Amino acid sequence: MIYNLELGVAFLAGCLFSAMVIPRISLVAFKLRLFDPMNSRKIHTECIPRLGGVAFFPCIIVAVSLTIVFHSLCLDDDLFGGELTIRFLALCSALFILYLMGVMDDLVGVRYRSKFVVQTLCGLLMAFAGCYFNNLYGLFGIHEIPGYVGIPFTVLIIVYILNAVNLIDGIDGLASGLGMIAFLAFGCLFVYLHRWMYALLAFASLGVLVPFFYYNVFGQTRRGRKLFMGDTGSLTIGMLLAVMAIRLSMFDPVKERLLPGSIVVAFSFLMVPMLDVVRVVLHRMRKRKPLFSPDKNHIHHKFMALGMPQHRAMLCIVGIAVGFTVLNVCAIHYLSVTVLFLLNVAAWTVMHFCITGKILKNNRKNHIKD
Repeated sequence: MIYNLELGVAFLAGCLFSAMVIPRISLVAFKLRLFDPMNSRKIHTECIPRLGGVAFFPCIIVAVSLTIVFHSLCLDDDLFGGELTIRFLALCSALFILYLMGVMDDLVGVRYRSKFVVQTLCGLLMAFAGCYFNNLYGLFGIHEIPGYVGIPFTVLIIVYILNAVNLIDGIDGLASGLGMIAFLAFGCLFVYLHRWMYALLAFASLGVLVPFFYYNVFGQTRRGRKLFMGDTGSLTIGMLLAVMAIRLSMFDPVKERLLPGSIVVAFSFLMVPMLDVVRVVLHRMRKRKPLFSPDKNHIHHKFMALGMPQHRAMLCIVGIAVGFTVLNVCAIHYLSVTVLFLLNVAAWTVMHFCITGKILKNNRKNHIKD
């Protein structure tokens, strides 16, 4: 049995290692001038490195590993069983593969087709390790699903989430802020369900993100203390969140009794980036633009089009994510999974129509003044 002390150790270790490593990454990046390129689509106007995410994977793994060693030495007890060890090793392997691709992409660039191939292979690795959907809890009338359906569906969802988290990383603190809230919530839920491996990973990841959030949001470029997470960081966060959401969604009679409708709760934390990707893709299809062409139509661009500064836009979007989570956790006891999912989509759609209408109204006013 793991205790709260171990969770605290994982969090503090992740926080400490991240606080030690990130400033040094920033120093090296500034000295070698490894900056995120500026263009018309980017919001920043200064030379800022995008290698902050290089710290995520090693710091998380070291924090979790040291916590396991600490637990074993103090209690002479094996923290994980055989099945959990297989999934943990599979997750470490997938994260390392994504880590290598992310570093390459941040330094020299990687074609999107190559990215999809690697992401698909990592999704397959996790699915064959036993982390895949086996039940949809009545979503659109679907309950238990066989492995030959669940495994490809899981791979699709993992690739989807990886790219959703990557695309939402457009302003300071947004991806890391959403990630911190999700990891905190996942950690508490896994503690409640006694899923200690995932709880450890969640709190270690939360600890690693805290120092990065500070440097990303409050760091000063002139002092060499500001940096972005880049693809390396977004892929690491995306993979961890995807695996945690899928694990929380896997059917278990005991879990279902403690946490009914867990599939809705699990994906509540990812609702903002996942729905935003769908909306952006539909917009590009309607405009007959390439699906992978960059644009300024993401949710953070819309909030900034309303005249909000970056930090305020970030807080508003994080607040929306918290709102979806609270809504789903409360409503799951009264509404079916399908109705609640459609309610989420409807709320997201109405919100965007309202934002778009306000942007157009402001543009007309500015045009009349000019």
